[in-house]
Amino acid sequence: MKRVAVYVIGAGPGDPRLMTVHGLECLRAADVVVYDHLVPRRLLRHARADAELIDVGTAAPQPMAQEAISYLVAEKAREGKLVARLKWGDPFVFNRGAEEALFLHEQGVPFEIVPGVPPGISVPAYAGVPVSYPGAGDSITLLRGYEDDNRAPPDVDWASLVRLDGTIVCCASAQQLPHILEALRANGWAADTQAVLIYNGTLPDQETVSGTIAELLHLVREHPRRKGVTLVTGRVAGLREHVRWYDARPLFGRRVLVTRPREQAGELVDRLAALGANTVEAPVIRIAPPEDREPLLQAAAAPDAFDWIIFTSVNAIEAFMKALYEGDRDIRMLKGPRLCTVGPGTAEKLAEYGIKVDLVPDEFRAEGVVRAMAHAGALEGMRVLLPRADIGREVIAEELRRAGAAVTDVVAYRTVAEDSLPDNDPDVYGLLLEGRIDVVTFTSASAVRSFARICGTDQAADLLKNTVVAVIGPSTAEAARQLGLPVTIQPSSYTIAALVDAIGAYYATSR
Repeated sequence: MKRVAVYVIGAGPGDPRLMTVHGLECLRAADVVVYDHLVPRRLLRHARADAELIDVGTAAPQPMAQEAISYLVAEKAREGKLVARLKWGDPFVFNRGAEEALFLHEQGVPFEIVPGVPPGISVPAYAGVPVSYPGAGDSITLLRGYEDDNRAPPDVDWASLVRLDGTIVCCASAQQLPHILEALRANGWAADTQAVLIYNGTLPDQETVSGTIAELLHLVREHPRRKGVTLVTGRVAGLREHVRWYDARPLFGRRVLVTRPREQAGELVDRLAALGANTVEAPVIRIAPPEDREPLLQAAAAPDAFDWIIFTSVNAIEAFMKALYEGDRDIRMLKGPRLCTVGPGTAEKLAEYGIKVDLVPDEFRAEGVVRAMAHAGALEGMRVLLPRADIGREVIAEELRRAGAAVTDVVAYRTVAEDSLPDNDPDVYGLLLEGRIDVVTFTSASAVRSFARICGTDQAADLLKNTVVAVIGPSTAEAARQLGLPVTIQPSSYTIAALVDAIGAYYATSR
């Protein structure tokens, strides 16, 4: 029995959280990912780091014809690679997944179809419009629209369609939309029938326009748009104001800049998106191994030589645990020393390894950390390991030495500043200049300093003068204020979850 060589996966309508669990499993396993241009880029971060990513959509930098795409997928499979073919929406609903599957069948390439969430069902749901409801008709009609790049209206019996008296859904192009509304009106659908137009469905910049067929027809004639739209007509459209939820979230319509390293931004981005934010990732720093790992490796090889290990960041934990696991070692090596973490977020990271923390000081400054450790027992003669960043201040080490502890201070990781902000898709600097960023988030002092260096210290303060600056804790806030950046939001608990909650509360109370 031949193993599957190609997964034809429905990526859903846009929101990456609507990808099915099985679809994610197949994506994560793939050697090659061939994706439509409409597939959200956030989904691609689930691909393996060494996977080959190929954009083949019609809006891609180098779009490919359908036949060429089919040959490409088959050839990659023949090379012995596992291919994930990501298609917008569902592969078999007004899509060309069946054509690609038939081609693979003819070529003798084993494949599997992984259904996705169809836009015609999910987009109305995100707009608060159920496509069916008791008393709102007994039929749901999905019309072919721009899914096949066709600009002509669907070729259907409009009079019969109107007589069904149910719900009609169509993902229409800007050229198709007025013709569809005209056809409905001309074939007996009442001018006062409720309808909605949904632009950018399931995405943070989703926009929904409600009205009657007559009102919407006038609107699209007088103010045409270039972008595609999901049209829903029928009595169900009148339920929107009672059922809408997606665009009622506290951060909906707010554009939030995330400056964390890209590989660490996932939790922050996901939590912001859950509150409706349109997140823009612009990493200003990245985490790298120390130039000389030997001191870290030596410390990790003999953790029982220490009475205390202090972790001041999640990065320090990840670097130390990676060093610990090299060779035949595991977490049992940590049964000797007591463990102190600076901040609850750092403690949570250690808990992911199944390790319980002995001490989380209430105060995160050096004096508070040393005071809390002294309260737990005399520090005189205590052997303390402090894995830290290369640019981390040695204040904790100095305070511990004053208290009589013997401190081994090792560089666990380097914080490397990026050279610039992303300048395309989107142009972050342009968004800042135009005042189109609502919130800038900083989760470390090094990110603040790197942002200021990239933009220019004086320019950075000017860029953010009308922007909400949200920081995770006091050291980050102090770095921002030293550079003249106004700090608007700082949570009382210094975690990613608390930071997002504080941003949400700020906008909830300012409405």
